[in-house]
Amino acid sequence: MKTTTWRPYRDLAWTEHIVGPPEEYIEETELFSKVIKDNSKIEVKALLHLGCGAGGHDYTFKKHFKVTGVDISNEMLKMAGELNPGVTYLNGDMRAIELEERFDAVAIPDSIGHMTTFEDLQKAILTADVHLKPGGVLLIVTPIKEEFRENNFVYTGSKGDVEITLFENNSIPDPAGATYEATAVFLIRRKGKLEIHSDTETLGLFKLSTWLDLLKDKGFEVKHMDFNHAYDPFVVGAGKYPLTIFVCCKPL
Repeated sequence: MKTTTWRPYRDLAWTEHIVGPPEEYIEETELFSKVIKDNSKIEVKALLHLGCGAGGHDYTFKKHFKVTGVDISNEMLKMAGELNPGVTYLNGDMRAIELEERFDAVAIPDSIGHMTTFEDLQKAILTADVHLKPGGVLLIVTPIKEEFRENNFVYTGSKGDVEITLFENNSIPDPAGATYEATAVFLIRRKGKLEIHSDTETLGLFKLSTWLDLLKDKGFEVKHMDFNHAYDPFVVGAGKYPLTIFVCCKPL
């Protein structure tokens, strides 16, 4: 069974809906749903969500589509299933999972960064392509290397007697490379008693030309648009966190 060593997706996964409640995903997921519908050449009924995490996007996706979610973290899948009981959730790696069903749309709105090499990225795009019906749309949301800036973020939330502050630092260790480091520090107070947890993960960061060449090589008709303000409330100081939405239509 596939799993991950990244602590926010493992023993700290339970914090996800406290610092990032599903209501915070509604506006952006409504946008993603509209973009998928507006650009598809077929009616979109069934959506495959690769890297679905704790189901925050599916909380809204399920209002528009029949959703199947795939994630490598069993802890995240457990939370997603509790949040969205009508959604089908499967453990799997987006680089390798093989399902019998084909879908009208595939979405990767929050997890493509876990592909840290070009080969991994190729495999994830191939998975999406194989599972997508002709005329359907693949939607990917990602930072682009040319626009990426090192930033600090802070997220807070509470539930009952638990209060959480999450700090995240993004740093580029090698400007010539295709990755960055995300370090997460959790301050968790249970009934006033403080716990401190931390972990660092390497994430992929590819140039716009790399994305366009890869997607077009797979035969997709590609559009891309700016998605720049989703994280503004969480950026510390004057930083910005621009993202790009790739809208990839598979020819009929």
